[in-house]
Amino acid sequence: MSDALLDIVDLNVHYGAIHALQGVSLRVPAGKIVTLIGSNGAGKTTTLRTISGLLRPSAGTISFDGQPIHRLAAHSIVERGVVQSPEGRGVFANLTVDENLKLGAYTRRDKAAVRKDYTHALDLFPRLRERLTQAAGTLSGGEQQMLAIARALLARPRLLLLDEPSLGLAPQIVAVIFGIIRTINADGTTILLVEQNAHMALGVADEAYVLQTGRILRHGPAKELLNDPQVRAAYLGG
Repeated sequence: MSDALLDIVDLNVHYGAIHALQGVSLRVPAGKIVTLIGSNGAGKTTTLRTISGLLRPSAGTISFDGQPIHRLAAHSIVERGVVQSPEGRGVFANLTVDENLKLGAYTRRDKAAVRKDYTHALDLFPRLRERLTQAAGTLSGGEQQMLAIARALLARPRLLLLDEPSLGLAPQIVAVIFGIIRTINADGTTILLVEQNAHMALGVADEAYVLQTGRILRHGPAKELLNDPQVRAAYLGG
């Protein structure tokens, strides 16, 4: 019996004639943080979009909690507990912070639990509490990233997919975001983290995969990869 909450086997994805993912296999054990690192264009976002049902694989399988999900519609995957916080944040700029958060819970009918999760999200991101009536488009980049993650939490994910949460943010904000990622995981949410900031990602993760031009190059405990000379040379500036 697999202990993996998410199990991807031999995943292939094409964009027309471009073979974007080539036999990718990875596992995300329940309760862990697993990171997928690699340079721009390696296929990291493609992997997450395929897990989320936004792209269809040309071959291979994706199983969540022992059930195949690779042929399901995106909203059905969210309802099963797989929720993505997208690259570029994807906040609704003209809606308020409050309205953005409530959209995160659109598939849920358990109103009392939604209220509890709403309060918990604002406890994690107190800066958002001060800006509930503010249009999301007027927030700073760091605040928009906080909103994107908080909105994803309102869907009550069992598996949270984070796509480049540090992108374009100042180092002190990145440190805050990664501290909150640790807290979310400690609260019981399994996380698959896609991140170009390999140093931060390997510092927070339990396990890591290195993706290069659509193929898995390395896999192992994150601390081992953090100290691996080849990984350091390629992704950590030596």
